[in-house]
Amino acid sequence: FKRAARAGFDAVEVQFPYDWPAALLRERLRACGLPMVLHNLPAGDLAAGERGIACDPARVDEFRAGIGPALEMAAALDVPQLNCLAGLAPAGVSEALLRRTFVDNVRHAAEVLRRAGRRLLIEPINRFDMPRFWLDSMAKALAVLDEVGSDNVRIQCDLYHLQRSQGELAGTLERHLGRIGHVQIADNPGRHEPGTGEIHYPYLFALLDRLGYAGWVGAEYLPAAGTEAGLGWLREARAAADPGAAG
Repeated sequence: FKRAARAGFDAVEVQFPYDWPAALLRERLRACGLPMVLHNLPAGDLAAGERGIACDPARVDEFRAGIGPALEMAAALDVPQLNCLAGLAPAGVSEALLRRTFVDNVRHAAEVLRRAGRRLLIEPINRFDMPRFWLDSMAKALAVLDEVGSDNVRIQCDLYHLQRSQGELAGTLERHLGRIGHVQIADNPGRHEPGTGEIHYPYLFALLDRLGYAGWVGAEYLPAAGTEAGLGWLREARAAADPGAAG
């Protein structure tokens, strides 16, 4: 948190904060003057390669039991949005059952989060980096939102995953920005910082401003040569932004 503040970030997100006491995290955030704007719901055994359980019909009770601790953490840290990872498709389970399980879990979580004053996100992840991840495209995520039918669910749009899955980044943002609750960035190939690959981030940052995007942009990438050394893109983005614009 301290390094993020020194580097000029205005907020932080943490994938899985559950290994630390909420009071400690709250103390560190306040000391740095940063809000935490996002964390994930519990997503199974990460060390064993699990990347979410929300599509698994055998683990519905486990998924729903994890919402309570996630909301306790969100309340303690004043986190407004929680991300739900669909997970890898279990072998031998039909596509129809995987879809029904995920939709039902998302609908349930969205309502529980609504009552707690939080919003739910779902995140499509490309099938090249994460084979068998069930929610593997923007089109699928949009269809899930239609089926869930709740206004308390948005898409966490990682532009790196979107580029690998389909491209057409600007057009997708223009058409679907109203259904996007959070944006994450990394360049392609390599998932390194903006400016190391093929994605023209200065254009996309300006487009988000022009479209009136009011959410956060999270840097979720693998630094090519150290975190601070690779933050030229952030300095350039700040210089290009209007005075007072959110970072």
